[in-house]
Amino acid sequence: MRGGNGILGVSAKNSQETSIIKTRKQWLKRKEKWLVVLGIILHAVYMLSIFDIYFKTPIVHGMDPVTPRFTAPAKRLVLLIADGLRADKFFEPDSDGNYRAPFLRSVIKERGRWGVSHARPPTESRPGHVAIIAGFYEDPSAVTKGWKANPVEFDSVFNRSRHTFAFGSPDIVPIFCSALPHSTWNSYPHEYEDFATDASFLDEWSLDQFQNLLNRSNEDAHLKQLLHQDNLVIFLHLLGCDSNGHAHRPYSSIYLNNVRVVDRIAEKVYDLIQSYFKDNLTSYVFTADHGMSDKGSHGDGHPSNTDTPLVAWGAGVRYPVPVSHNHHSENIVLFVDKHVHDMPTPPEWGLDGIERLDVNQADIAPLMSTLLGLPSPVNSVGNLPLGYVSFSEAEEVEAVLANTRQILNQFLRKSQLKESNSLHFKPFKPLANYSRVLDEIEYLISVRDYEAAKNLSENLRSLALEGLHYFQTYDWLMLMTFISLGYVGWMIYLILHVLQSYTLLPVKLFEKEQVVNLRNNSGKVYVAGCLFMGLVCILLLVEHSPLLYHAYFAMTILLWTQIFSEYQFIKALWKEMQQREVYYFIKLIATCIVSVFVLEILVKSFMERKLYTWCFLFVGVTASIYLFYLIPWRSGVPIFVWLSCWFLSVFTLMPAEIPDNTQLVVASGFLIIVIGGVARYLNKHAGDSRYWLSLTRDMKKSKFPMLFQLQILLVGISSLMVSLSTSHRTEKQELLVLHQVINWLIAGFSLVLPLFSAVGLLSRLTSIFLGFAPAFLLLSIGYEAVFYSALALALLAWILFENAILCTSKVNRSPTSINATEDNIIVSHDDRHLQLSDLRIPLAFMVFFNIAFFGTGNFASIASFEISSVYRFITIFSPFLMAALLIFKLLIPFILVICAFSAITKLIQVPLLGCYFLVICCSDVMTIHFFFLVQNTGSWMEIGNSISHFGIMSAQVVFVLLLFALTNVYTKDIQPRSRKQFTRKAL
Repeated sequence: MRGGNGILGVSAKNSQETSIIKTRKQWLKRKEKWLVVLGIILHAVYMLSIFDIYFKTPIVHGMDPVTPRFTAPAKRLVLLIADGLRADKFFEPDSDGNYRAPFLRSVIKERGRWGVSHARPPTESRPGHVAIIAGFYEDPSAVTKGWKANPVEFDSVFNRSRHTFAFGSPDIVPIFCSALPHSTWNSYPHEYEDFATDASFLDEWSLDQFQNLLNRSNEDAHLKQLLHQDNLVIFLHLLGCDSNGHAHRPYSSIYLNNVRVVDRIAEKVYDLIQSYFKDNLTSYVFTADHGMSDKGSHGDGHPSNTDTPLVAWGAGVRYPVPVSHNHHSENIVLFVDKHVHDMPTPPEWGLDGIERLDVNQADIAPLMSTLLGLPSPVNSVGNLPLGYVSFSEAEEVEAVLANTRQILNQFLRKSQLKESNSLHFKPFKPLANYSRVLDEIEYLISVRDYEAAKNLSENLRSLALEGLHYFQTYDWLMLMTFISLGYVGWMIYLILHVLQSYTLLPVKLFEKEQVVNLRNNSGKVYVAGCLFMGLVCILLLVEHSPLLYHAYFAMTILLWTQIFSEYQFIKALWKEMQQREVYYFIKLIATCIVSVFVLEILVKSFMERKLYTWCFLFVGVTASIYLFYLIPWRSGVPIFVWLSCWFLSVFTLMPAEIPDNTQLVVASGFLIIVIGGVARYLNKHAGDSRYWLSLTRDMKKSKFPMLFQLQILLVGISSLMVSLSTSHRTEKQELLVLHQVINWLIAGFSLVLPLFSAVGLLSRLTSIFLGFAPAFLLLSIGYEAVFYSALALALLAWILFENAILCTSKVNRSPTSINATEDNIIVSHDDRHLQLSDLRIPLAFMVFFNIAFFGTGNFASIASFEISSVYRFITIFSPFLMAALLIFKLLIPFILVICAFSAITKLIQVPLLGCYFLVICCSDVMTIHFFFLVQNTGSWMEIGNSISHFGIMSAQVVFVLLLFALTNVYTKDIQPRSRKQFTRKAL
């Protein structure tokens, strides 16, 4: 008996082989843990590279402020920021033809200047306020602190003022005033920000605080003295439009009425200031930090979010100028949304006869500094909009020169820092003679050639801004090269690991005695790698490079060292490939081409969701035709696959902005119950069909026989609560505590129930589908509730497709049919080896995983988060809890996809970890593509989207792994009917 056991037990040879097998399995387990940890660290580190390439902080310290050489036209400045106010809703008339901001329109027509301020994405409150008050575009590292704290302290107009008075939101005012000793400020509690109410009272609160301040000053001599100082800033933050826009949409009567409230507050503040000071030495600036999309969100670069109103009047501000047809601005600067200067004014605004001066949002900071005669914030990159100031020709030149010197100081500081830390410094050549240009400007001023001096100053300022960009991207080429090499090395290393651990290739190589010792002499490679890594780190230390630079280079060198350590296996693999037939190479190349083609479609789908429609229409037809030739049509499987794919294809034709439709959500609950009932029936009665046999399991007495009925009941109750909660909140403008408690209990309890369901494949997956349905329904507002069912049906079609291939396979591959050898012990005894054709499973997973991203919107866009989805659980503003609920809702489709994927690996008996590594390899093909698609030119909307795409794909290695760990709680007990059971049943 071959390798048999005698009466006394296992033979000595088998005992030795068993010991070797056990040792190698333990070694593989440790290696794969290390590989997973390495993948997580690598992707986390490389994902941070975008902060050093595109999100590198623009802030530098050590520059002296440039004091302007002219007399300040104003003693004080009032800054009014209407958070979330769209330009078109501010300027356009209402349905009756009346304008919503009569006071500010009278200012535009009689005593001030106006235009559109163009914001830069991310169009969130903090970045917008930083651009307005500090003059630079937000340090992106602030996003890691929720846009609240200051990761790097920065200068602002408030810092330069003698004293600042500020009132408004607790999310904005403390950013600029909490650490400012010369400030007086106050903010309301977070509890005031209730989306179920009309938030315009928050604006009235800010006005009341300012009015009380003026009243108190009549009894407080110190306060009165503060108010009568020069270089004073008064800041009122008006949050009403933002809160009402989120809760009720910007076309609602509540939001539009809030525009009138803001206008009345501006008028009231103007009257209070004029009657209190009576000196006409106050400048006023009214603007907004960002706009609001039609669905009540903001964050992206759509004009509804980037276009905000700007109105300035008072001391130092020029009076209105009629439009001149012969006037054309010489500044051809493109705004962030690709608008240019001299944009035509929409006729419905009724302002086409008055000159419009658009600005970039960061230009407002130097404007305010100039009106107060203060140095601009030292990190400001804004260009002073001269069209707003009423200066003499000499004062204009001095104002532009001060603005230019301040930006030039930043350039010189960055140049100095880079030169002092570089072994081979490459200067910015266009500014090599900047000092001579400054001398020439001073000479032109002395001879009163102001026009030439102003033009030269503006040209120098433009060059200084280019120089800032040059040093901002100084290390770009070096970092991109090494990080790209790192991604390529990671993919090669993953492929080598899968070939060595999950295929028959190592066995074949040993049988042909092509490899004596796969790791022979690898120590020399590690020594060389360590020496090279040490040399690179020394060079980086000499250049005082950031710590992350060391991590980027170390990860890349480590990966390629690991690859070169496998050079004997690679050499043997090359010899093996040379002995293969031509047919094998054709099959291999065709598989690679198809795989890359599918992945490229997925890359393109990030920009065009509708590709999924064509994809599933095509797959539905081709898969059904293939199954028609493979299995009898009477089984119903081909038709089901066809219809389910076509059903899913509909959703990527839907608008990304999900319209409210409570009736559709309720109907979706009924659809979920029907699907669950049909699955239950099939699980009991479809076992006689060989194409369902592996998915079903003999029904045994369960510890919880009423579990299915309980889950159906919870789905029905959740549908009822969707209707009750929504109707009551709409009518009463509040959410009952009883409704809130019931919704939380239903959602939480239903998630636990699948753990107690039967372990048959179809039974457990049906229970998971029903278990997550109540939470998803309660978090849905429209058609995404139907998408949940469509995705589940398409996933079942995928399972049936794989099961059909398994049932009709000509070769009945048994996992124990391969003889155990020393190197054929890596695959678990329950699994078979991976084959080239198995690559379809990771590819199908990638398609389903991405349709979960884009099936109901654009997950890659900040503005796709629909905050009203959480209103059945909470209405009081709580950013972290609301974000957690939104993220949980977005995760539920991914959980369904991964549960189906895990079930398929158990069904066809392939190693789950091997498939996971192939998924990550496919994901990184897309990641490196997105890495090259990241832009640093064009609009910030394009730049922001390209970076978010790269970030999403970079995070997938961690994201998918965490979801695998989470779903393993539900799927680890799944037991498809074994092959022996299948054979007995068939007989």
